[in-house]
Amino acid sequence: MGRALGRVGDGGVDGVIKEDELGLDVVYVQAKRLDPDTGVPLREVRDFVGGLEGHRATKGVLVTTSYFPSTAYDFITRVSKRVVLIDGQELANLMIRHRVGIRVKDVYEVRKIDENYFIE
Repeated sequence: MGRALGRVGDGGVDGVIKEDELGLDVVYVQAKRLDPDTGVPLREVRDFVGGLEGHRATKGVLVTTSYFPSTAYDFITRVSKRVVLIDGQELANLMIRHRVGIRVKDVYEVRKIDENYFIE
């Protein structure tokens, strides 16, 4: 179950996903829609991690339509919070895998002769 925040005063968090019915384990989500050629600044990653602390959260997912510089991946390995960075390429792969926001363009049928059909 999830809930969207994403407004002024949200503490740098766009949404909250409850991993269990009681909400004992939650994941905080932040989304950054940027030009594909513009990387997410490291300060945005730092702000998100700080926002997690403000919510007393231990887990977060930062998603972007662009990419994260290597310094962002390096930074999250050194913090106590569990943070996953999902760049535009991985986001597209996840959307296709889970059929979110996509539609089937073509379907191909491959046929093979059933040799047992001809055996009497």
